[in-house]
Amino acid sequence: MGHIDPEEYAEMVLTCVERVPRGRVTTYGAIAEVVGARLGGGGPRQVGSIMASYGGPVPWWRVVRADGSLPPSHQDEARQCYLEEGTPLRPSGNVDIKRAFWRPSLKG
Repeated sequence: MGHIDPEEYAEMVLTCVERVPRGRVTTYGAIAEVVGARLGGGGPRQVGSIMASYGGPVPWWRVVRADGSLPPSHQDEARQCYLEEGTPLRPSGNVDIKRAFWRPSLKG
């Protein structure tokens, strides 16, 4: 496994997040898969730390855990965005991953 340029990795993660349509979500793992395939490494935790550091300007609420949940610190703000965007939610308040999932891409 070669050296991954952290700036390039972060840029690709943020590009994936910017492409998630309104009302849809993707997961840390799905982004890690797409970016990892291009750059040869990284994982969901790396995506999470990039989102924590640089995710402010992008629609960060569209990136959730595999179970459709968000870090508790962001739930209220995110829920507001989900309601505005019509994102499918489960009775628990988590995103309905089966209905809302969007596969990220770096093509195009």
